[in-house]
Amino acid sequence: MRQQILHLSHIDLDGYGCQYLTKRCFDSIRCYNANYGPEVTARIEEMLRDAREHKARNPEEEILLLITDLNLTTKECRSLESEAMSVPAKIQLLDHHGTGTSAAERFAWYTLDTKRCATKITYDWLRTHYGFDPEGAMERIVEAIDAIDIWKNDSPYFEYGKVLLGMISGAREINRILFPDEDRTYKLELIDTARRILEEVPLEEAPIVLDEALHGSKKRFFLQEKNDTKDNLVADYVTSLLGREKERLTIEYRGYKGLLGYNVGNTSLIGNAFLVANPDYDFYMDVNSRGNFSLRSNDKLDVSAMAAEIGNGGGHPNASGGKIENYKDSFVYEQLRDSIQNYIDEKTEMRESGENPDESG
Repeated sequence: MRQQILHLSHIDLDGYGCQYLTKRCFDSIRCYNANYGPEVTARIEEMLRDAREHKARNPEEEILLLITDLNLTTKECRSLESEAMSVPAKIQLLDHHGTGTSAAERFAWYTLDTKRCATKITYDWLRTHYGFDPEGAMERIVEAIDAIDIWKNDSPYFEYGKVLLGMISGAREINRILFPDEDRTYKLELIDTARRILEEVPLEEAPIVLDEALHGSKKRFFLQEKNDTKDNLVADYVTSLLGREKERLTIEYRGYKGLLGYNVGNTSLIGNAFLVANPDYDFYMDVNSRGNFSLRSNDKLDVSAMAAEIGNGGGHPNASGGKIENYKDSFVYEQLRDSIQNYIDEKTEMRESGENPDESG
């Protein structure tokens, strides 16, 4: 029977290491990532929604909900099992955090092993149940991830693992909430670069070779047409993503059309580049996780007036900023966009009705 895999994993090296393996094992797979806390619940809800939609379109296919490098509480497991039965879908959780012991004792689908990292648990599980990697091509990269994640400082792979750890933690060029698929693809390609280096050079030389190769590897990922500095390549890449996804990212202010980014950063360069490439847009807005926002325009809208009205801010007609009152962050971009659009609408409606938005609340 054909199987659809929906794979949720953590956002560190070990979490992406699991997905590096499953993406190579399964032909039909969709991935999600979450940090600990409320984001796990949000991603599980997203995964279940996608599972239901997939089952409705493909009733003959089996669905597996795979969770790696994340521990769930007994309550979360009970809720997940109930929802999965209604799809219907199978569940498999592979983890190594001792905090999941209680839940692992209660649910047969919860595999817990504190002596191996999640990547190694996943690798062994894939080999056992799916005949994955019969030649052992992935063994060395798995050992390196295991060495650093479990902190096996006597392992010959430990120094290489240290470079891997920094490689993933420092890969922040693409915002994972705004562009989760591209962010994941970027990180998995970096892991693939690291795997290939382990095949090509002696292990004692590999940490230095990888460290020196990372800058070039990152540039190659972001390169589109012509070579440039890494910062410019990243800015061009992100600008192109914003342009491609602009319909999904569109907001409005007093009849003006704008694009809403989230924690994109580099607002002057990216915002202005987007507006030049998309003349049908009047402003660009980037908000961070604390509700601070930056605005850019290209002589189409006085964003200093907009900043003053919606965020007690100000600045220049083409470059301004402020802060959203009572801001609530979200792990789901669409929820964030709708919330900010509603906030803007409320502020402008208050102004039009004669109320002073600065005295609200």
